[in-house]
Amino acid sequence: MRNLSTVFLLFLGFGFLSAQNKEKDTTKIIQLKEIVLIGKKAAIYQNQAKSLGSIDEYLNKSSRINMIKRGAYAWEPIINNMATERTLVTIDGMRIFGACTDKMDPITSYVEVTNLSEATVKDGQSGSLFGNTIGGSIDLKRNKSSFGEKKLEVQFQSGFESNNSQKILVSSVNFKNDIFYFDLDVMSRNAENYSAANNQEVLYSQFNKLNFSNILGFKIKENKLLETSVIYDKATDVGYPALTMDVSLAEALITSVKYEVIPKNSTIENWESKIYFNTIKHVMDDTTRPNVPIHMDMPGWSETFGFYTKLTYSFDKHHFLVNLNSFYNKSLAEMTMYPNNPNENLMFMLTWPDVRTLYNGVFLEDTFNVSKNSNLTLNISLGNHLNTVTSQFGLESLQIFYPEMSDKKNRFLKSFGANYHFSKSGFHYHFGVAYSERAPSVSEGYGFYLFNSFDGYDNIGNPNLKNESAFESNFSIGLKKEKFRIKANASYFYFYDYIIAKTDSSLSPMTIGANGVRVYSALENAAILNTGLSFEYFINQFFTWNIQTSYALGKTNDNQNLPFISPFSYISSLSFKKNKLISEIQFVGNATQSNFNPEFGEDQTPNFAIVNINAGYTFKFDKNDLMMKLGVENLFDKNYSTYADWNNIPRMGRNFYVNLNYGF
Repeated sequence: MRNLSTVFLLFLGFGFLSAQNKEKDTTKIIQLKEIVLIGKKAAIYQNQAKSLGSIDEYLNKSSRINMIKRGAYAWEPIINNMATERTLVTIDGMRIFGACTDKMDPITSYVEVTNLSEATVKDGQSGSLFGNTIGGSIDLKRNKSSFGEKKLEVQFQSGFESNNSQKILVSSVNFKNDIFYFDLDVMSRNAENYSAANNQEVLYSQFNKLNFSNILGFKIKENKLLETSVIYDKATDVGYPALTMDVSLAEALITSVKYEVIPKNSTIENWESKIYFNTIKHVMDDTTRPNVPIHMDMPGWSETFGFYTKLTYSFDKHHFLVNLNSFYNKSLAEMTMYPNNPNENLMFMLTWPDVRTLYNGVFLEDTFNVSKNSNLTLNISLGNHLNTVTSQFGLESLQIFYPEMSDKKNRFLKSFGANYHFSKSGFHYHFGVAYSERAPSVSEGYGFYLFNSFDGYDNIGNPNLKNESAFESNFSIGLKKEKFRIKANASYFYFYDYIIAKTDSSLSPMTIGANGVRVYSALENAAILNTGLSFEYFINQFFTWNIQTSYALGKTNDNQNLPFISPFSYISSLSFKKNKLISEIQFVGNATQSNFNPEFGEDQTPNFAIVNINAGYTFKFDKNDLMMKLGVENLFDKNYSTYADWNNIPRMGRNFYVNLNYGF
């Protein structure tokens, strides 16, 4: 871990030296926020290479986000090289929890690119607006209209991908007038097994998906809004080639009602309140797999009620944000084993023992304008986190390992941060420090014999775990000129009570063929360093060159490698845009993953580089547009997998695609 600290100090030194070499001027400050806008509707449909790509592909464009892939569908986002336990993902500010013990249903899987307005990514503790987080947050904001002159827009889209014969159909309607707006989006995807390089079929990688999104807005008074929202998402016959089971059903219903006030002639800028409810059902089974030692069904359910009320106001040089938020979640999962001998009894257990989580929290933030060129942002998050095991059967099962265990566990969570921003003559500088805590996830605290197919161990939760905490330092430095933009950034997290599963040789596994049993415990400390560099050069009015690189290190207290830490990676592209024509050639690659840990099922993944090319053109028909996008991914049919591919499943080989969008 000493090496991580040394590298981070070198980055800091570079930042301070650069800051001191700038001349003074009177340019008005441009506040730097550690927020990445993945895309807005116009950009997605007009400027993105693949307008009907998955939400996972769009998120993967951020240097702060990587994706763990267990198949072709529903990848798990990791922020700053931290998995979903240490991060927070919301949809329009709503807390949602998956119903799968194997993380086959990340929250990102319930939004589609055609109803996505933007994805706001915040680093580390600064992402604590809707609850405590260590690694950061993603808020998926859906596309919606606003009040205005009467207008109706209708769009039809379709797409096809050659590798897995994926067929995509989309229809959307957007209407607005002075007192009402209506947004409807319906998408379906159907894909067969994909093929790796040399036409090697990857079995159990098919999926079917239907997504429905609707938002209705009503103007109550001139400055008051009432908005209702519904998302319905249903995926069936979803294969996961990296796992031992597939998914016959993943179904979600996500609803909300929002009330918003925009006062006039007041220090209060906006007051937004929302109540929401979502329910998720997820069913794993292995009925399509041959030679199964013992058939299993593993359904899971998650229900969440919640609300938040968020207020922004300004006073003198201060800009305040206050958010009160609360949720109540029910997580239940079970497993039934069916012996091959019909005379033997079924085996049943609760893998999530009907855990109820009640959270009440407050987030306070003050951005103070220090000068024309700088500001200081201070924030604090406080929350009360209560877990209750309501199933007596589940409680007694866990009491086999923890005899003194109570059915309730109350925790107090806190975090705070300070961030300084400086901007002058195109130069931008940011430095921040923070402290954050999180509670163990349901799996970490109460999971019962959850099989991890990556390392081959059954995992058992530990309700006695302490809160995990981390100190964070981060900085970025950038320069924007007429011809180019460059930015370097780094963040360093030093953990206490880092939660991770450890082998317990005294316990016997439940899963046939498992390597053993691991119980969630905590390392005394651990550390993660993330670095990144981006450069954009405007060659002329038509051509732009862009390069983005990142590198990370993760170490335990005894200098062992943490799992799922990205090696050096890069994306470089040359794009062309003139009138109605756009095109791009892109190079994507990773260095060899040499900092791996075999104890957690990792191995060395070799370096790779692939080439993607695309082109698009917009045809005009009176007042209507037809947009066509053509492209090929993995042009040279490279056979490869990355550190984040579960059990080294190979990535897709050469893939041709076409996307059409017709609007009127």
